[in-house]
Amino acid sequence: MQLYHHPYSLDSQKVRMALEEKGIDYTSYHVNPLTGKNMNVAFFRMNPSAKLPVFQNGAHVIYRAFDIIQYLDRLSVHLSGEIVPVNTEVYQWMQKVDSWNPKMFTLTHTPIKYRTFVSKFIRRVLIARMAEAPDLASMYHVKLREAYETEDKLKDPDIMKQSEEELSKLLDDVEAQLNNGKYLAGDEFSPADSVFIPILARITLLDLDEEYINCRPRLLEYYTLVKQRPSYKVAIGKFFGGWKKYRTLFKTSFFLCVRTLFRKY
Repeated sequence: MQLYHHPYSLDSQKVRMALEEKGIDYTSYHVNPLTGKNMNVAFFRMNPSAKLPVFQNGAHVIYRAFDIIQYLDRLSVHLSGEIVPVNTEVYQWMQKVDSWNPKMFTLTHTPIKYRTFVSKFIRRVLIARMAEAPDLASMYHVKLREAYETEDKLKDPDIMKQSEEELSKLLDDVEAQLNNGKYLAGDEFSPADSVFIPILARITLLDLDEEYINCRPRLLEYYTLVKQRPSYKVAIGKFFGGWKKYRTLFKTSFFLCVRTLFRKY
């Protein structure tokens, strides 16, 4: 089994936490969007979504984090030989968390000098790829147009407001749910937590804990608890220590802007 990912990708963090929690062995491949690697022609041909992470088990290739985590859940049950009933509450929480898109929220809270640098880099890479692969030029051109569309959206305060309101609603729902157990779906850690925890890490990365986490006591208690898990430390925690946090912020914004270009294909 192989995982193509990058440590600053929120979706990659979700999958890596799930893998660590289940103790599934896999070969790790870093695809570095900081150098435009995920826009390389060879990777684009192999992975038509051009998104990260990508999970491969033999001939089976999965691109969406939500689908990968569900697949891992079924795989672990198969490997253990146990018959485990379907937990609809876990699935519903996974859907609820996955419905919030962190893209605009992250970009709006990223320093404009980083966004400007990334935007110029993306345009140069896309133009170079058009020349390198004429048969894919039309697809790369679509991504170039989408890059400009993203910049326009960042100027619309209503889009940002909607993203913040959706996040606040999600966190309020989690706060209420945590009155019923230590984790999202009860007293046992589940795939729903693997999907949700990277969102809290993203909030911390953007220095917005006071506004979104610390004001919700159950959520703060939960966040403190999950940060002690080995899966968190491996997939996320080691990138948040001291000065590493600020390096992570820059690289995350860089990654997110590059990934945005391929959100539709």
